[in-house]
Amino acid sequence: MTAKLAGAEVTSDQLLARVLSSLEDDKAEDIVTIDLRGRSSIADYMVICSGRSSRQVGAIAEKLTERLKDEFGRQCKIEGKDQGDWVLIDTQDVIVHVFRPEVREFYQLEKMWMPAGGRV
Repeated sequence: MTAKLAGAEVTSDQLLARVLSSLEDDKAEDIVTIDLRGRSSIADYMVICSGRSSRQVGAIAEKLTERLKDEFGRQCKIEGKDQGDWVLIDTQDVIVHVFRPEVREFYQLEKMWMPAGGRV
């Protein structure tokens, strides 16, 4: 999957790299990347991470969507930002889940999407 950036194609790998750097910049914790290529048509990658509070979860999601819009012209769909427990950001090529730690532990999304053998 690709996106346009000033006339150039942006690959899902490039988009993933920017997502990960944005999450790291905003101090997201326990960042996990799951390769969905060949396993799902919803996206090429899923990224799951945690923020320490509802406020940080919302801020991480907001900054990520702003950066992707500014740098790649990518309009992202976002769900759950107002509650701040679990925010879903759909960049089309990369699905990002930002959780409060307690909510992440409850849903255990990684276990559902991890390939056999636990390698991501």
